Amino acid sequence: MEGYIRAGDRISRDAVGDPNVSASTKTYHIARVVNQIRHIEGTPFGTRGGLSVIHNFPADGEYVFRLSLYYDICGPLWGKSQGKGGQIEVSINGARVALLSIDPNSVFTDDLVTPPVKVTAGPKNVAAAFIQKFEGPVEDPIMPYEQTLIDFNNSDMPGVTAQHHLRELRIIGPTHVTGISDTPSRKKIFSCRPAPNSDEIPCARKIISTLARQAYRRPVTDADMEDLLSVFQKARNGTSFEEGIRSVVQNLISDPEFLFRFEPTPAGVAAGTTYRISDLELASRLSYFLWSSAPDDELIQAASQGKLKDPRVLEAQVRRMLADPKSDALSKIFAAEWLNLQNLNDVQPDAFLFPNFDRNLADSMREETELLFDSIMREDRNILELLTANYTFVDEILAKNYGLPNVLGARFRRITLTDPNRFGLLGQGSILTLTSVSNRTSPVQRGKWVMIVLLGTPPPPPPPNVPPFKEAEENGKRQTVRATMEQHRKNEPCHSCHQLMDPIGLSLENFDAVGAWRTRDAGLPIDAASKMYDGTPLDGPVSLRKAILNHSDAFIETFTERLLAYALGRVVGYKDMPMVRSIERAAARDDNRFSAFVLAIVNSSPFQMRRAEQVESAGGGH
Repeated sequence: MEGYIRAGDRISRDAVGDPNVSASTKTYHIARVVNQIRHIEGTPFGTRGGLSVIHNFPADGEYVFRLSLYYDICGPLWGKSQGKGGQIEVSINGARVALLSIDPNSVFTDDLVTPPVKVTAGPKNVAAAFIQKFEGPVEDPIMPYEQTLIDFNNSDMPGVTAQHHLRELRIIGPTHVTGISDTPSRKKIFSCRPAPNSDEIPCARKIISTLARQAYRRPVTDADMEDLLSVFQKARNGTSFEEGIRSVVQNLISDPEFLFRFEPTPAGVAAGTTYRISDLELASRLSYFLWSSAPDDELIQAASQGKLKDPRVLEAQVRRMLADPKSDALSKIFAAEWLNLQNLNDVQPDAFLFPNFDRNLADSMREETELLFDSIMREDRNILELLTANYTFVDEILAKNYGLPNVLGARFRRITLTDPNRFGLLGQGSILTLTSVSNRTSPVQRGKWVMIVLLGTPPPPPPPNVPPFKEAEENGKRQTVRATMEQHRKNEPCHSCHQLMDPIGLSLENFDAVGAWRTRDAGLPIDAASKMYDGTPLDGPVSLRKAILNHSDAFIETFTERLLAYALGRVVGYKDMPMVRSIERAAARDDNRFSAFVLAIVNSSPFQMRRAEQVESAGGGH
């Protein structure tokens, strides 16, 4: 609780503002694996590299911006061959506040520091980016490698230079505080202002009731108001009206009723029996399922009036919430958890084998998959299109990785695919990269991913004392991954598991470790032919997709289990399987549309019902 209270203190001061705030330093770091040769979204046009962040300035005052650049291991500034050095611009909400010249002979101890800049309070887009002086495939002297900080970028090629790279942006302040401007959070909190020398309680009551309704996700009771008004008055004495409200905000966001979703058992319900949860509890379940956030006023209003018991009202609310932009939480959270997209954060292919892979490309891969899921959700398509979609979403660097022409810039756009090998999830770089290792593909990981994530049939666990995986060689030359796997499978402890996973993974061998298409491995033609564990012949991604669609019932069941578990916030067990099959049947009647699964889950007994907890008796026994 002390930790929650400390967090509440910090958050409430950020939200309300603190005229007595002391100067502090906030550091934004850019990893080495982030490419800085292109324009970064959020930075001014005419710049390249750097970063763009939303920084909350706690008060009106003066702030200093300190910039650190990347340096070579021997000490000189990276990009020293640019001769005159270059310039870096600091901007706030697109307006330049400082332009700093870079000394090409500086050493790693040198930082660039702006003069004090007057900034008003509130969240603002702060950008630090290099002035772009050249552009185009011919005129631009910057090396066109994506992994711009690996060793060969420091060579002195005639007419070609290495790009400067920003390492850290530190924002220091405020000093000379002059007040607090009206920030978005202050406008949201202070819905009224008491007149000078007037009774402040009516305005305080209005503000507190609104905030408490949002925090508690229900109508506010008289007891709630009495407690919160006492918090306000205690903090208000000897200070200011705003400090009183700030204390209420701190109290609300460290209150257990805000932090947890309590569903107390109603009086008169016997332990061990099931009962329907209240409409307000259902509203919270629904909101955190679809939005990963608290219910809005419309949903609370419908619940407080008992209207969610009406199936027609409930369906209308579900469809409204799915259409709301906040439902992108399903794409960014549920889809990421189901498809293991979070593992992309730990992927770092060998920079010398894959010099065009960087953190920018990994982020674009993840966004492509999220956008595909989002399009199927918002257009209410059949979920099998996750496997068969003949369209995708790409930006320039992802299109370049796929070999797709005529895509420029950082904006994602929807394109129609002509190569059936790229259709659906099996052709997406996110899946293919996270199921590889740093220097090669991994048929084992790819096969295991398909079995677990798409088909819900995990292979048996590996036996103990498995011999180490060794790459096959012949006459001192590395052999293909397929040859290595065949040699590894000769070990009897490995054969039983690998005969299930390897054929699936080998059918995807034409995709390299970063999802690019290839026809050769270790200088030899790729052989993607194999047989699935049910005997279905495989010879590439298209045949694998068809084989999975032949088991579409397994795919749909797996999707339903994962979505139901996400909605309930718990693991789905064998006792839930009748309900899973019921949800599948309901969705099948509506062509397996995304909304059909959501509505069937929302109307299911696990989602709308709860079992009263058994109360264990105290004392001994036999």
